[in-house]
Amino acid sequence: MPRIPRSHPGYEPHPAVVGPRPQMGVGVACGPANLVVIDIDAHPTAPPDRNRLLPGINIAEDIDVSQMTTGFHTLAVLAALRGEKSPADDDTTLRVRTPSGGLHIWYRTTDARRWQCSSGSGKNRALAWQVDVRAEGGYIIAPGTTTEAGTYTPLGTVRTPAPLPTWLAQELQRTHHLPAAHISAPRPVPSRARQAVAAARHGNSPLATTLSTVLAEVADCASATEGAGFSEKLNRAAYTLGGLVAGGQLTEKAAHEALLETARYARPGQERRSEAIIRSGMTAGARRPLHPGSRS
Repeated sequence: MPRIPRSHPGYEPHPAVVGPRPQMGVGVACGPANLVVIDIDAHPTAPPDRNRLLPGINIAEDIDVSQMTTGFHTLAVLAALRGEKSPADDDTTLRVRTPSGGLHIWYRTTDARRWQCSSGSGKNRALAWQVDVRAEGGYIIAPGTTTEAGTYTPLGTVRTPAPLPTWLAQELQRTHHLPAAHISAPRPVPSRARQAVAAARHGNSPLATTLSTVLAEVADCASATEGAGFSEKLNRAAYTLGGLVAGGQLTEKAAHEALLETARYARPGQERRSEAIIRSGMTAGARRPLHPGSRS
């Protein structure tokens, strides 16, 4: 099992593990373990627009959605619409209560499909509001792990993941949790970042190649909600662009905007965190001016 740093987004919410090494915890890489884990959040809050509660499913205007305040509610409604029991009540598989009151429902895959991670608030891929999916490229906290917030506690007597239910696999496929067969990483770089590349004098110049490479690595993190090394990749990109700015290859404004838009694409809603990483990385990179293509 890999060790998860305190800063890793797999922590909920980034707690330190109690013990002699507080910066480490126990986690499982879902992809290699052939796992799909449904991560239900229980943070009571006013629901968003009804069209975002269950992506791809229209909820009639005469239906009161004001009481759908957690992921338990949205997942229960989705299951009811399909005539199935909510995964939260599935006592045939491993279920783990989280310190925040949420629930991890562990399933195992039985075929070669590589299910993708998602966030319940995602625009292009999401199962239900306040319901995340941990799969390829993601990690999940192991049951029994204790943090300052509490312990990840298994429920009931079942301690092994059951096969992913057919109906749930169909819902994951409907909500774009499988990559298109013809699409491979890296993800396309957002528009402002492409403009920065285009401004690099020649489209096939060493500068353009450097920009495309580091920004595409950050953009590729959009394919997974965690476990993609977003912070490290953004920091590396910021360090590189900071060096390019110091070397007179880019303006500071163009570099900053390209980094911020790419980070926003990969991790929407985390602008404050991204901004801190970008500024720190660019400041460090500025101490080492870069001149792509130079033999010196």
